[in-house]
Amino acid sequence: MIDLAVFDMAGTTIDDGGVVYRALEAAVTGAGATVDPTDLQTWMGTDKVSAITALLPLGGVDATPSLVDDCFDTFKAYLAQAYVDTPPTPFAGVEEAIATLRSRGIKVALTTGFDREVTSGLLTSLGWGVDAGARVVLDAVVTTSDVVAGRPAPYMIHHAMELTGVVSVAGVLAAGDTIVDLQAARNAGAIAVGVLTGALPEAALAEGPHDYILPGVAVIPTLSECAPAAAAV
Repeated sequence: MIDLAVFDMAGTTIDDGGVVYRALEAAVTGAGATVDPTDLQTWMGTDKVSAITALLPLGGVDATPSLVDDCFDTFKAYLAQAYVDTPPTPFAGVEEAIATLRSRGIKVALTTGFDREVTSGLLTSLGWGVDAGARVVLDAVVTTSDVVAGRPAPYMIHHAMELTGVVSVAGVLAAGDTIVDLQAARNAGAIAVGVLTGALPEAALAEGPHDYILPGVAVIPTLSECAPAAAAV
């Protein structure tokens, strides 16, 4: 049985229209680098400083610390304006799924490749939070600001376990829309779930290590691992 469900944010629980891809591409191309779509997809889901650091030399530009910092500032500015112009929304059924899981005693945490500053603004716009007064209550939110390394390292998932008091990885499910989400889940020892609400088609996402490939987070409460204890077989 599951004690903790850990979900990615953009592309998994939150529909931002793919703006993270565009923001990351704009940050790198603005520095004069070219961006291969395959490389962009490979680095989606990782923390964005690492993604920029990798994408710049792949595109023919030296990733000096100052340039990486400038690109990251560009990324955040692009993203902030895009979220003002077209506010992100939850994917259909996600808020209900979170409420259902928590009603069954399953903790719900979000992890993200964003830093704390970007994440806080995004959650505020949605009305989601870890306080009882939030429109959608979460048990924990872990960002790249909280760990020494983002995905595919398992640290964000393990930190979510720390914050929620879950001690066994056997009781953790982690879901995301990118290959690195699945790699992080597997590295953490969690049940790895790919969801098709992001940019990757099923065949591509299934190339990552996984236990399930699902249409979206909305159906996760229907998994036998997430069923109410009385109904478990």
